[in-house]
Amino acid sequence: MDNYIDLSPKTLFPSGASIAYESILPFPHPWGAIPFIREIIKSLIVELDPAEYIITERGSMISREASVQDSAYIGEGCIVMSGAEIRHSAYLRSDALIGRCCVVGNSTEIKNSILFDGAKAPHFNYVGDSILGEGAHLGAGVIISNLKSDKTPVRVNTGADFIDTGLKKFGAIIGDGAEIGCGSVLNPGTVIGRGASIYPLSSVRGYVPENHIYKSRDNITKRL
Repeated sequence: MDNYIDLSPKTLFPSGASIAYESILPFPHPWGAIPFIREIIKSLIVELDPAEYIITERGSMISREASVQDSAYIGEGCIVMSGAEIRHSAYLRSDALIGRCCVVGNSTEIKNSILFDGAKAPHFNYVGDSILGEGAHLGAGVIISNLKSDKTPVRVNTGADFIDTGLKKFGAIIGDGAEIGCGSVLNPGTVIGRGASIYPLSSVRGYVPENHIYKSRDNITKRL
């Protein structure tokens, strides 16, 4: 137990600021929910008030209080909540839950992912098989890689141990309020603790503790 690091939903997302939170909460680690995001979204869609949403031809639900550019593409199994901003040429490929007041920007692609309220992927981002906590922010050009080059199941390196996820497709878990610097790549199985910051142009793999600043793999410092 000396090597135990708490990577539970309650620790990474203490705000609970998502309509999907109760569905994620039973899993010991949030990535356990990733194979079930489609089912989670389907169960939430039937609970939404149809008077408050536009139902697309692909069966997705868009809040009447969301801003969606005509050039954006919204595929099957998506929810876009009130106050969200889906900008020019955004691409919600499928199975994306975009929370309240989120931003999905120009040329950003979202696939099989959950964005908690206020999360932002505003400029040239890829988010696949991932969960972003409340207020998490991706700088321009941040890529979340969700598949290893050798196609083997993803493991999470906590720094003290490895956790086998059993998932071939798993991008990142980003805690509430975390900031990812421009041009960074989060490799498969990356977990960013709440309030952490990643320097621009970083290549990150494994776990970055909450309220720490990642400058390089050998230079991770606690925020003062």
